[in-house]
This record gives sequence, C-alpha cells and structure tokens, in this order.
Amino acid sequence: MAFSKDFLWGTASAAYQVEGAYNEDGKGQNIWDAYCQEIGHIAHGENGNVACDHYHRFREDVKVMREMGIRNYRFSISWSRILPDGTGKVNEKGLQFYSDLVDELLANGIEPLVTLFHWDYPLALHQKGGWMNRDSSDWFAEYAKVVVDALSDRVSYWMTINEPQVFIGCGYAIGKFAPFEVHQAKDLTRMTHNVLLSHGKAVQVIRKYAKKKPVIGFAFATACCTPEDTSPAAVEAAKEKSFAFTKGRFPFETSWWADPIFFGAYPKAAYEILGEENMPEILPGDMDIISQPVDFYGVNIYESKAAENPDGYAENAYVGCARTQMGWPVTPEALYWSPKFLHERYQKPVLLSENGMACHDWVQLDGRVHDPNRIDFMKRYLRELHRSIQDGAEVMGYMYWSVLDNFEWADGYDKRFGLVHVDYQTQERTIKDSGYFYRDVIATNGEAIFSDTWEDVKA
Repeated sequence: MAFSKDFLWGTASAAYQVEGAYNEDGKGQNIWDAYCQEIGHIAHGENGNVACDHYHRFREDVKVMREMGIRNYRFSISWSRILPDGTGKVNEKGLQFYSDLVDELLANGIEPLVTLFHWDYPLALHQKGGWMNRDSSDWFAEYAKVVVDALSDRVSYWMTINEPQVFIGCGYAIGKFAPFEVHQAKDLTRMTHNVLLSHGKAVQVIRKYAKKKPVIGFAFATACCTPEDTSPAAVEAAKEKSFAFTKGRFPFETSWWADPIFFGAYPKAAYEILGEENMPEILPGDMDIISQPVDFYGVNIYESKAAENPDGYAENAYVGCARTQMGWPVTPEALYWSPKFLHERYQKPVLLSENGMACHDWVQLDGRVHDPNRIDFMKRYLRELHRSIQDGAEVMGYMYWSVLDNFEWADGYDKRFGLVHVDYQTQERTIKDSGYFYRDVIATNGEAIFSDTWEDVKA
C-alpha cells in the first residue's frame, strides 16, 4: 500500500482568500479588509472583498470537492466574522455560516479540519495594540472558546495558528503583508511571545471544552535545508541548518517558534544573537502555557530554501531551474527531508497542511483547464513524501493548497494555486486536470503518483 489506510487526503483554503462577503451579515473588519484599500500594497489595487464568493457559494464548492473525491478539507475561521470587535458580542450569523459549512462537508463525506487563525486579525484588536498587547492571548482564547463551543460536536481536527513566521515576518518585519508595518527585534519578539501564548491558551481551551476528542496541532511554515549529498555528515549539517537560529532569518526560523512549544524554551542562540535586551519578557507560567502538548506538527512546505548563496540564488536554485508561477524553485526533495527532520526533532506525526504550486492556468478552447505542470509537480513531491514515510517519518496526511484559485495576498489574483479554476468575473468553477488527477491519487491511496503517465478518466 502506497500510504497508510487512514492517511488524510485533502485540500485547503483560508477565509480571507476565498470567502468575500467582507461587510455582510454583521461581520467586522480585519486588517486585510482595512489596509488592502491603501494604494500600493496589492497587485492592481485588488482586495478580498468578493474573492471566490465562497460565503455564498460554499454548497457549490463542497459539491465540487466531492466530485474530486476530497476526503478532508482544511479551512480557516474569520475571527471578525464571529466576533466583529474581536471580543464581546458574538455575531450569530457568522457563526451559523461555519456551522452550515461543517454540516455540508459532513453530509458529503468530507472531514473538516479547522484552523482558528489564518492572518485576518480583527481591526478592532489591532487598534488596541494587536499582538503587541499581552492581552492578545486572552482575546484569542475567548475567540477559540466561541468556535469550540459551536463546532466541536462535529469537528475533531484543530489547528490553532497558520504560519506565524509569515504573518509576523511579512506583516510586521518587512511590511509586505497586512498591516504593512516594519518593527525592530524588540517589538517582534514581544509579538511572537504573545502569538505563542495565544496558541497555548487555545490548546487549553480546545482540550477543556471540545465535545469530541480533539486532535490538535498548528500549521507552521518551515525553512527546509536539504543535504548536498546523502553522506551522514551532509545530512547532519542540513538538519542542523534547518533548525539553526541566525540573525538574518529572524523571525522566520523554525526553532524560534517550535522549540518553545516542544521544549519549553527559546533557542539559546537567540539570546546570544538578539541579546537579552531584545528577548521577550517571560512571566512565570508562560512557557508552561506555550508548551501545552499537541498531537501533530502541521507544516506548510513548498520549496527548500534555508539560506541565500553568494551568487544570489536560494539553496537548490540555479540558472534556469524549474520554477513555479510564484518564482519558487521546484524542489521535491523538500518533502523527503523536512518531514523526516521535523519528526526526528519533535517526535510528533507530521501533517502536510499545505503543499502546491501556482501555474499559468486558463480555461482553454475545449472548455477544460489543462495543467500538466501541476500534475507533474504533485507526482514529484508526493513521491518524495512517500519515500520519507518509507524511511521512518510519521506523516498523517497531505492537504493540497489550494482547493480554489483565490486571492493570493500581495499578489492579488494573478497567481493561481487551485485544483479548481475560478473565473473572477462570473465566479464559474472549472475543475482542472490536476483536480481529476488528485481524485485518482485519493481513490488509489497514492498509487496513481507512481505512473509516469496519466490518462484523464473524467466521468
């Protein structure tokens, strides 16, 4: 058997990227709603006000997932749709949307995986200091309790926070993502500490109040370094580099975020490199909260990129290398080494919470979307994931990013990651060839990835 019989085959999305309905049914504003409107941040001045209109079309989208044979769907909750002010009064219409979505998924044989936070921070809380405010972890715990009370009778799988490396790094360190700010290390460490406290308190809330036995993790990005060769020395060097703390990468390092959760402490090198004066204030009990036990290590992996080479190319990139529409080098070996390294270091099952590629996709003259590059990408990456499992990595599932073409943050709508093409003028959905290929992968429990050819068997 290619993969374990209980392997989770699925796909993923994020609330702001697909839902639209940014000001409907009592929803409050988040930082993307507010700051996308400022000129110069987003390609072509675009925003997520409508996006894929998933808020109104979720039943249609679930049927499309069913047609593709999707068994698991990872989606995020919009915090400000549930709590317009971030805390306090609950917006029942917003909560009902997610309850209806869960019911629709289950009715179609699709297991929901809920992510509590995927970058769309409530504007009202941002204006109170946001992640800089130590109260932010209590705000997050309050929000988590509302969602758990409403959905945990039907939802088992929970992810607290998606890619804190990215929303802190790109949102507050380099100013590329909302709220488009640039802060120094002292502020960034304070924010990250509060994010980790938020994660820990959410884990506590889920454990205490979930009505079904919960399976809890997160969805982190990772800096994967792959070895120059398979010699023990090269492998050890790559592993060490994958978890090293270096000033040039802060706050994107894996160890900065994961070590506190699993080891109860920040990396020692952080104190040396950042200096004691830039480290966060750690109050008694903080690390106990942060290091609440989790059930899996969720990780989003797209490429191997641990450092910059002197010639200006990211590791494993070279002149004329294969690249996705995002410009990221195609490095399938990342799905071999990264799960292996993560499992060895943190001793938890790994969930590929995101992996995929953006292509230049359009509906062709025959009415179909032919994306052979994406099919080839999936084969290459999944073969490496399978090899990692064979060599001892414990991997519980794979979520392709993404189910739909969607709003790709600062890149607007130019970049298309989806298994399903979305015409943003008409909102028409068209399953791409890769969506039908993924249906075959799921139906064969992975065996389809080992064929060098693929014949379209669209029903």
